[in-house]
Amino acid sequence: MIERDDMTFPFAEYQRRIGELRERMAKRLMDAVIITDPENLMYLTDYQTTGYSFFQALVVPLEDEPFMITRKLEESNIHARTWVERTRPYPDTGDAVQMLVESLREFGLSNKVLGYERNSYFLPAYHQDQIHTTFTDGRLMDCFGIVEEGRATKSAVEIDIMRKSALAAKAGMLAGLDAVQPGVTENEIGAAICEAMFKAGGEVPAVMPYVTSGPRTLIGHATWEGRTVQPGEHVFLEVGGCYRRYHTALMRTAICGEMNEAMGRAQETMKHALLRVREELRPGLTVSDVDNLVRTIITDNDVGARLITRSGYSIGIAFPPSWDEGYIISLKQGDSRVLQPGNTFHVIPWMWAVEGDKTCGISDTFYITESGCGSFFADVDQDFVVKNDSGATTRPGLVSVGGSDKEGKKPGKNKLEQQEA
Repeated sequence: MIERDDMTFPFAEYQRRIGELRERMAKRLMDAVIITDPENLMYLTDYQTTGYSFFQALVVPLEDEPFMITRKLEESNIHARTWVERTRPYPDTGDAVQMLVESLREFGLSNKVLGYERNSYFLPAYHQDQIHTTFTDGRLMDCFGIVEEGRATKSAVEIDIMRKSALAAKAGMLAGLDAVQPGVTENEIGAAICEAMFKAGGEVPAVMPYVTSGPRTLIGHATWEGRTVQPGEHVFLEVGGCYRRYHTALMRTAICGEMNEAMGRAQETMKHALLRVREELRPGLTVSDVDNLVRTIITDNDVGARLITRSGYSIGIAFPPSWDEGYIISLKQGDSRVLQPGNTFHVIPWMWAVEGDKTCGISDTFYITESGCGSFFADVDQDFVVKNDSGATTRPGLVSVGGSDKEGKKPGKNKLEQQEA
């Protein structure tokens, strides 16, 4: 490993991650693991590229030096970004899997027990078949989740990086809400969000912001398509900020006109759910406990709305096509895993089909502490932004959070606000 001081985190952080990975490998009697998931590569080495559709792999032996297999062009990212010394690139005209197998033979691993990420998005069946066909002297075992087990709990330096992504997300959300008014297009709102996020230091997120208006808010995972916002309509926004591939996200809603009684009740229901999460989220709860808390509150409504998805998901490192870590932990029924300090969740008590034709949302990203939780967006008003016919607006600003945040501080400033002060 090359010790360097220009990576996202201190060198000791990467040493810790590799060391803990090797402890899990030893427990599972593996001599080496082949890591192909882009998020896992980033987590272990700081390696990133937009060219991850080409085969790439980090091989981590139990005792020997790790090495990477990449397309020749991407080798520059290894040298520019990571601590990895050994590289074995393949040309565009070459065979990536053959290079992997030859490298395993070169470094004495051809007859060993190797783990590979069978469920990785970027290790398709074709490549897996080729590996099984050519790697015949050793034994292959599915090790999917062996890196994610470490990623599920964020260290203090990871939480600090996520605070920077939250600053970008907040800037984007405030700009998007400010841009909402009758006569503007969803594209213009999306442009305002992106400009503000990037000016605030944010980087390209795994998913661009979601911007829908009026009846289009009922379409799952839709975003801007040129539609013009009409008087009396509402606009749903979901923004994920990104910094060094770490994400935080939040939902908010704006209304062009008066807020009717049903939308008002929906707003208060979602705010109540997030308040209860802020009060109750702590180590020792199970994943199902949290989902029950949110789902019970949202389900008990009289405006015709439903929570048709999981109530939240782990969030952190992400590349397209998604900004979440829901494949690591999703807040849903039937999961008895216990929350740990360092878990980070985007909690989404959103309400689908209010009065049958409107979807609205308010959400927050939380991090679990030793005794409770903190919010990355505690200073962003949760109320719907309401804009009247004259253009006057009630827009979010800095607000105090009532009650204790379970970190032993007075109400009003959380850890994020203290860092910014």
